[in-house]
Amino acid sequence: MELKCDALVIGGGIAGISAAIEAASHGASVALACAGPLFGGSSFYPGTWGLGLIGPESDTDEADLIASILRVGCGVADERLVETFVRGIHPSIAWLEDELGVRLKRPESAESALESTFIPCFDHKHRLWRGITRKEFEAAAKRAFKELGIDVLERCELMRLTRGEEGTRAITGAILYDRRAQELFGCIANAVVLSTGGTGGLFERSLTSQDVLSSAQGIAMDAGCSLVNIEFMQMMPGLVYPARGIVFNEKTFRYAMFEDENKLLPREPEDLGALLERRSGHGPFTCRLNDALVDMAIDAAGDEGLSVRYRFPHEGAPEFVRTFAQWMQDELGITPADNLRVAMYAHAANGGIQIDECAQTGVPGLYACGEVTGGMHGADRIGGLSSANGLVFGRIAGTQAAKAAERMKSGAAMRQVATRALELALQDIRMTKAPLDDMDASRITGDMKCTMSAHAMIQRTETGLADALRDIEQLQREARFHGACRGCVIPRDASLARGIRISSQLKLAHAMLSAMRERRESLGSHYRPDYPPHVHHPRA
Repeated sequence: MELKCDALVIGGGIAGISAAIEAASHGASVALACAGPLFGGSSFYPGTWGLGLIGPESDTDEADLIASILRVGCGVADERLVETFVRGIHPSIAWLEDELGVRLKRPESAESALESTFIPCFDHKHRLWRGITRKEFEAAAKRAFKELGIDVLERCELMRLTRGEEGTRAITGAILYDRRAQELFGCIANAVVLSTGGTGGLFERSLTSQDVLSSAQGIAMDAGCSLVNIEFMQMMPGLVYPARGIVFNEKTFRYAMFEDENKLLPREPEDLGALLERRSGHGPFTCRLNDALVDMAIDAAGDEGLSVRYRFPHEGAPEFVRTFAQWMQDELGITPADNLRVAMYAHAANGGIQIDECAQTGVPGLYACGEVTGGMHGADRIGGLSSANGLVFGRIAGTQAAKAAERMKSGAAMRQVATRALELALQDIRMTKAPLDDMDASRITGDMKCTMSAHAMIQRTETGLADALRDIEQLQREARFHGACRGCVIPRDASLARGIRISSQLKLAHAMLSAMRERRESLGSHYRPDYPPHVHHPRA
């Protein structure tokens, strides 16, 4: 099977869907491929009620939000990207509501909008707040896809990006793997947009959907892309009992009662209450503030998690808290009085593929958007900006991809180059790439996730990171070894796809560990106990 389109979008979350709609709206023929179902990825993760979306309260609030992002990012965010990002939020919200017809949630009243729980995590003031629910977004996007004639290739996974042999070495398409038919196939495209999600697929516990494979970053690196801020990753508390993978709403920390078997939390009720009140101000872990002890206690509890119960007030609970409690009861049958257990999960990546203000990756014809990218966030990220990032840069990537595709349109010569690139790529994959059977793939994947979970979560030390790099390098050798043993037999596409996926994941894991080891300072979500916070140390 071989497909042709002007713009190929890879990823079925909010960023990819926004990019596909914008590219098609600008006249491009568009295909969207996603490793799972459409409306997947972290955007539609089922472990929470929906997505919060924040932006500046007004045009005059833009400068403050830009400054706040840079401050919370600890100086590692790209100021040009941040400015582009913030100034694109209002137009993107208007696009959602006015053009796509998505009805966004709003605070119940002007009074509840001023509750402290509506201050975004890590922020210092109220912002414009909107909520995106799956039902509303999905209905609107389906209408747009139908009207614009966007082709959807569900359960089709990226294997390789193809480039021309001459001139600019521009992107000419991609090799995909149809997970249902278990076949590799090519797609010719004048532009490609990557929107495949973050790094959660490398960890044992992750608040991301299973179709977030965390392989596209490695594939992009092979095509010539660079990564930025990849050492910064949000880690969040989440339930492990009575349900797994459910986001623990940070606003409820102030009402939580923990059973701390390791006795890391303060013993005095007044001291513990003050600590939990501070911790209620943000969802992800950070070493930048003086409340990291809560996350340390949860982390120390290990796989079984820390026991917690809620003590919500009978009256006057903030809207944000009431919404979360009602959602847990309605969807999961969990009441505030139930005994819960909470553990640390990998959550959103703050870094990824480096892009510019036009979502360009530096590889001609290749664009990226959403959580697969980095630069618009820093060491910590203000809550509600991940979904905004997907919308803003998704629209930018789609628009720019359509323009690039139009510029690249030409005659038979270019089509021959693209077809030849696909043929060579498929031939190379089938003749040289290492296949993996189910057993080996499961073992290597499990070992990789165990290593990353042990050494690349909250506690990151020189010794641990060095050990982890050696482990990943050994797994890379094991993954390559299988190809040298197969002789002249051309393996099945399914085994090749497993090998490419794991090789790409290990490439990203190695890049993350290397960046974590190189940054010898504790900064936001990156905690080095051997280099404590607030003490400057030169980079390695």
